[in-house]
Amino acid sequence: MQTEKHLTGTLILSVFTAVLGFFQYGYSLGVINAPQKVIEAHYGHVLGIVPPDRHATNASGDTEGTLPPPTDPATSPHILTMYWSLSVSVFAIGGMVSSFTVGWIGDRLGRVKAMLVVNVLSIAGNLLMGLAKFGPSHILIISGRAVTGLYCGLSSGLVPMYVSEVSPTALRGALGTLHQLAIVTGILISQVLGLDFLLGNDEMWPLLLGLSGVAALLQFFLLLLCPESPRYLYIKLGKVEEAKKNLKRLRGNCDPMKEIEEMEMEKQEAASEKKVSIGQLFTSSKYRQAVIVALMVQISQQFSGINAIFYYSTNIFERAEVDQPVYATIGVGVVNTVFTVISVFLVEKTGRRSLFLAGLMGMLVSAVAMTVGLVLLSQFAWMSYVSMVAIFLFVIFFEVGPGPIPWFIVAELFSQGPRPAAIAVAGFCNWACNFIVGMCFQYIADLCGPYVFAVFAGLLLLFFLFAYFKVPETKGKSFEEIAAVFRRKKLSAKAMTELQDLRRSEEA
Repeated sequence: MQTEKHLTGTLILSVFTAVLGFFQYGYSLGVINAPQKVIEAHYGHVLGIVPPDRHATNASGDTEGTLPPPTDPATSPHILTMYWSLSVSVFAIGGMVSSFTVGWIGDRLGRVKAMLVVNVLSIAGNLLMGLAKFGPSHILIISGRAVTGLYCGLSSGLVPMYVSEVSPTALRGALGTLHQLAIVTGILISQVLGLDFLLGNDEMWPLLLGLSGVAALLQFFLLLLCPESPRYLYIKLGKVEEAKKNLKRLRGNCDPMKEIEEMEMEKQEAASEKKVSIGQLFTSSKYRQAVIVALMVQISQQFSGINAIFYYSTNIFERAEVDQPVYATIGVGVVNTVFTVISVFLVEKTGRRSLFLAGLMGMLVSAVAMTVGLVLLSQFAWMSYVSMVAIFLFVIFFEVGPGPIPWFIVAELFSQGPRPAAIAVAGFCNWACNFIVGMCFQYIADLCGPYVFAVFAGLLLLFFLFAYFKVPETKGKSFEEIAAVFRRKKLSAKAMTELQDLRRSEEA
């Protein structure tokens, strides 16, 4: 009953409005996938370059082969690949750049005002992409995705901050996982709208790319109705009465004094623990092992190959000779959404570490199956089904473990003092790896052919071994208990080194 009382209309509105930022992030991840061919063809028109798959059609007299002849056939397809890869991956550069400024802008403007201001970036970026046909399309799309990436980097820090601060303790875990659901919903909707008979065609693709600007406008106006975070008002600004007023709006008729007392304790705790800089995070031996784990779980999330699926799944299904590859891509989006909901319950019932390990191992087996399917496709036509099932399993295992858990672990590994710096570094690492995958996958796929996912299988094996030996279980543990786990590992490693040195000296 207490939980029902706390779930007020204002709280629902505030959380829904905030997670629209993650919806836009998911939409931007998935939208570039389906219309790849039509956008590449448009780049070809603008640049006077024939896309690589159009050479044969020119020779056979196909009506689509009327694009201008390439000025240098040896290099033109590579230029087109570069522009397309940059169109995909520049989104992550924006996220990298802005991830370090989240804490500053959130504290300087407040959570709600900060989300309002950064929405301007989303609207501007989507406008650039929506007008791509009226100028140099490659420049406008690359610029638009870079600006949208700046927005998503800021939003991906501000939204969890706001949602966790306005949520009552009993609902904080459930409401805090809605951002992942918003991401996969955004991916799914972008894939459905990307169907050829909807917006993924030569006429409508600019509207498809710029459509998340509608969500940005909706979020902008809804934010005007949302209360500022009471925790921010009390702890950062010391505005006690305003914090009480906003708590009453969010909680209904509940007495705000209990939460005010909790905020006072949090304020005193924050004052007693010094803020740790990014430099101190890396130089202090106290945090070193936790930082390595935090970075490695982010690297494993991105280098697992999942964004290769999100960015290029239609292309991968075509290589596997799947009929109607776009519909198979939508199927991936549906599976992604369903298992994101399932993972919300699994994470709370099962340990973080065990789910993370299970997810990595499942993805490893799926990557091997995908590789086998692609390699043997020329000999056995039914191998296309093996590849398709492997892709679906790959996505399922990602959402079970390596998808949501890295952010849980980073938040739980660090206490109040080092946590902002750790989250900034982890966010930068995540976006940087996202960029590398987006920029390089097309080249690696062209180089490795059907063996491309064998590369990810090798990486997944390394990540599994690292997680098995180094990642601690954080569920239900305090920061002191987690720190004690790292100290024990450090001491045992030191003892092992001393024992080996002693044995060497005895042998000598």
